[in-house]
Amino acid sequence: MTHRSIQPLPSLLVSQIAAGEVIERPASILKELLENALDAKANHIEIRLDGGGIRRIAVSDDGTGIPKDELALALTQHATSKIRSLDELEGVASMGFRGEALPSIASVATLSLRSRTAQAEHAWELHFGQDEPQPSAGSQGTRIDVHQIFDHIPARRKFLKSEATEFGHCITAAERIALAYPQVSFRIFHNNKASRHWPAGTIQDRVMQILGVEFVEQSVGLEIDQGLIRLEGLVIRPAFAKARTDQTFIFVNGRFVRDRILTAAIQAAYKDVLHGDRKPSYILYLSIDPHAVDVNVHPAKHEVRFRDSGAVFSFVNKAIQDALATNQAERIQNSAPLDTTTESVEITPVTPSSSSVLPSTTSSRNPSATDLNTETPRIPRYQQRFSLQESSAAPNAEQWQQFYAPVDAMPAPKTVSSTSSVPTVAPPRPATPNPTTPTLEQHITEAARDLPMGMALAQLHGVYILSQVKNGLILVDMHAAHERVVYEKLKNQLNQRELPMQELLVPITFHCSQTESALVEEHHDQLEEFGLIMRPTGPTSIAVRAVPALLAKADIEALARGVLADLSRFGNSTRLEAQRNELLSTMACHSSVRANRQLSLTEMNALLRAMEQTDRADLCNHGRPTWFYWSMGDLDKLFLRGQ
Repeated sequence: MTHRSIQPLPSLLVSQIAAGEVIERPASILKELLENALDAKANHIEIRLDGGGIRRIAVSDDGTGIPKDELALALTQHATSKIRSLDELEGVASMGFRGEALPSIASVATLSLRSRTAQAEHAWELHFGQDEPQPSAGSQGTRIDVHQIFDHIPARRKFLKSEATEFGHCITAAERIALAYPQVSFRIFHNNKASRHWPAGTIQDRVMQILGVEFVEQSVGLEIDQGLIRLEGLVIRPAFAKARTDQTFIFVNGRFVRDRILTAAIQAAYKDVLHGDRKPSYILYLSIDPHAVDVNVHPAKHEVRFRDSGAVFSFVNKAIQDALATNQAERIQNSAPLDTTTESVEITPVTPSSSSVLPSTTSSRNPSATDLNTETPRIPRYQQRFSLQESSAAPNAEQWQQFYAPVDAMPAPKTVSSTSSVPTVAPPRPATPNPTTPTLEQHITEAARDLPMGMALAQLHGVYILSQVKNGLILVDMHAAHERVVYEKLKNQLNQRELPMQELLVPITFHCSQTESALVEEHHDQLEEFGLIMRPTGPTSIAVRAVPALLAKADIEALARGVLADLSRFGNSTRLEAQRNELLSTMACHSSVRANRQLSLTEMNALLRAMEQTDRADLCNHGRPTWFYWSMGDLDKLFLRGQ
């Protein structure tokens, strides 16, 4: 091959190379144009697509506009108004900042730019390649029109999919932007037909518009603020998790990102509450000091790098664990079906200009007996029929004794054979009711008004507990419920004291890379807190000298390697805790009440009270539900009452 001299590349070729990193398909162009509109403080954005975005993408906004003498600069490589210095680059507070989008788009398509500022008498329009802008008609704001994407680059054009597929990608890009900015209204037209309209409103409004009412109904809100970092949003309740992962949204300072640290923290938080292959769904807004996160990682700006990834991992993991620990039985005090017309979950999105993202859940409903026959939209039976209003504090031990005293004073309930198809325990009726002495039924009815899990009526087939609550009936799987109660108790007991360690008589030594050896040196204090003592014995070898006592019989080398892999990827590790919890879960399963064991009413009520005091009591250790609820309205429909 003949020698070629070094020469600068033509500017058009430079733009096309940059476009290969930024512009993958029409949806990439739409994303860049929408980010520019938002940086211009637009309140209304209109999107027009033809041929799924392949033939045309036009984005109009009512933002600040671009002055006439800056229009040509806007189409020049690396010209931007977003940053001026290295310090601003290290603390980017805008969606765009590289100055690559418009020239990259213009290099692979036909682009025209029309804009008008508030001070200008009229709009100015510039086509890519022109020297001077021309006068044009138009209101304040900017309109960018992109035609015939990749038409003069056949090698790129052939990789585009069908019109329907590309349109779907454009809608996905618009949805992500719209979820981050609910205060901005969006209209989308496809082939001159109205396709989407998302009016400005609260985040609840936008989530309902895009993800549906069901997502809000099946999620729990969270909000935690620790000064330089803040997290809020909605996470799906484990019982409603599905096998797909199409409803996962993470925004960092208003920017949609895919981040393995945040994803791993979320998955770890769901570790012992998901059943089978189900995956969590969530929409989370992380607000963090811009100087603590690097957004200049990838040209498409969908990746970030945190300065202290371990701290971010721990913060997000704990916030979601705390949110999932909420016992849904506490909401049974007001068991009317969720009414989305009177209920509001207000969450202001995290943006660089907005530091308040406070999810607050309120309800204006005052349920009464008339609610039982009110027609409401069909929603899942499981738990979400309870209102979002928190219950009062749980009664103390003395109050429990008052509840149980009348039950203990009653004649012993008549039992039947465990093979019978009727409940194994049935409360008897007194032969001669005394109007001044409450009967067992009256006692249960009164007590059930104030107890989230109600009062036990009977045991079914030695497996289920039938409980009466304020406005309906609860059926409890006694083994699954007791398993969770025992499991959480074991975890709490272990967490309340120092983690016991067991020194190894013969240290476990294994070969490692120099990076892993350096990790042990860097994180040795953190590893000891986990109960794992490891020391390098050479540049490429590590010795494990002590492990948590509960995990002494585990595969220690595999455990150590897994922990080091987590530290390398995320700066933190929950592997030891996960292994410990797996062992505790097995212990809880074997020590829980088994099926076909006959329980007295007092024992059944004791289990219900324990469930009310236990985190995550809605699900067993394997992610299966522990109880179901039917309102009086549900039961009336079964028997066609009032129809």
